[in-house]
Amino acid sequence: QVQLVESGGGLVQPGGSLRLSCAASGFIFRAYAMGWYRQAPGKECELVAAISGFGSTNYADFVKGRFTISRDNAKNTVYLQMNSLKPEDTAVYYCHAELIAISPSSRCAGNSWGQGTQVTVSS
Repeated sequence: QVQLVESGGGLVQPGGSLRLSCAASGFIFRAYAMGWYRQAPGKECELVAAISGFGSTNYADFVKGRFTISRDNAKNTVYLQMNSLKPEDTAVYYCHAELIAISPSSRCAGNSWGQGTQVTVSS
């Protein structure tokens, strides 16, 4: 019943910006921690950023100072503002919901995962 739909991906030049959105339904959104993950071809599923139900945030070192995660509980939506994008940020970006806390995952798929949105950073 959980549905997460990512949007906002696309092609951007190095140094550019994108804002990803994840629209959630099928659960009590405000009670869940939300995370953004990414996976490039042949690479592992990487935890990028997480936000608790009350707004506490955590970031991977490789995006600190560049990315910002936020949520709007009234809209059941979580966002990832990505600035100063680098080619190594190229990946499919996924959102994920967890009742207790966000943690690393071996696979960017399963229950409470979106289908992903492609981000390509290239000149």
